[in-house]
Amino acid sequence: MKFAVIVFPGSNCDLDMYHAVTDAVGEQAEYVWHTETDLDRFDGILLPGGFSYGDYLRAGAIARFSPVMESVKQAAAAGKPVLGVCNGFQILLESGLLPGAMRRNEDLHFICRTVPLQVTKADTMFTSAYEAGETLQIPVAHGEGNYYCSEKQLEELKQKDQIVFTYGQALNGSVADIAGIINEAGNVLGMMPHPERAVEALTGSEDGRRLFESIVRQWREKHAVTS
Repeated sequence: MKFAVIVFPGSNCDLDMYHAVTDAVGEQAEYVWHTETDLDRFDGILLPGGFSYGDYLRAGAIARFSPVMESVKQAAAAGKPVLGVCNGFQILLESGLLPGAMRRNEDLHFICRTVPLQVTKADTMFTSAYEAGETLQIPVAHGEGNYYCSEKQLEELKQKDQIVFTYGQALNGSVADIAGIINEAGNVLGMMPHPERAVEALTGSEDGRRLFESIVRQWREKHAVTS
């Protein structure tokens, strides 16, 4: 499986994402600059964390206009897995690929530590290697991770079973402690915690590795060649 790691001016977690896919999981990956307009050669798309365009205006608000985002939308429409982490999640929200918006953390402080993360939905292409209700230890690093949506949107997220991760404890003011959501089609996931920083015991947790393994397993099952 080959992943595109999209790099925007200001991305700083692209190397972590590349390492998680290639070294930890053993798949292929390629850095793709934000001016690229053709992602057809890739099987999955990864939008890493960082501070795209310096987070001016709002986090992700300028990156949504990058040329590559039209191709990301096309990949999503084609059913390819699209994962946005931290700033990548913010970009997915700004581009309309996921519902809701992101605000400054409730206490206006940058939060950088490992937190308990609850798996609320384990039957997705991103979470099939987890158990529903399982608690993971995954790092967060954000100043604008306070997920917001209207009461109507929240009810829709619940009814359509689109809430994939929640914080195990109140963290940043996010509505319903939401840490990650998926689109209705089930192939676009946005999450604030960093699974790519939790793929080796050396960093304190390997709980993020299974997210990438879930993507690969689903892709292989779909594209398996039988005689």
